Amino acid sequence: MSAAGTIFSKIIAGEIPCQCVYEDERVFAFLDIAPLSHGHVLVLPKEAKAFLHELSDESAAAIGRALPRICRAVLAATGATSYNVLQNNGSAAHQAVMHVHFHIIPMTNAGGLGIAWKPVHLASDEAVALATKIREALQ
Repeated sequence: MSAAGTIFSKIIAGEIPCQCVYEDERVFAFLDIAPLSHGHVLVLPKEAKAFLHELSDESAAAIGRALPRICRAVLAATGATSYNVLQNNGSAAHQAVMHVHFHIIPMTNAGGLGIAWKPVHLASDEAVALATKIREALQ
């Protein structure tokens, strides 16, 4: 899947208007037009990739630097003291726009992100095997 030509790429290019809150060489952030709460912001790399694992190290690092700054600004502007940072990868994981993006969603009395967390059991031997596979994949 390609992120080129998505609505987010068009917003970054200035083809579609938005309320930009932050921009640097690699990152673009703007208010969500269908917010879950007051101050809901989308933070995107300018690099057009559909999935987080496809980002270059440079774009990933730039997002990592910008997210805390933007979170602090959202809290200051909204008065919220709690928030969620949400990032989905793939349509099965509820990603609607195939361009990497992070949601900063302040929790307020009027709204925020509702999460139904349904943990599963991970047996000890399964955990050892899975951790081993992940470490090997990181090599």
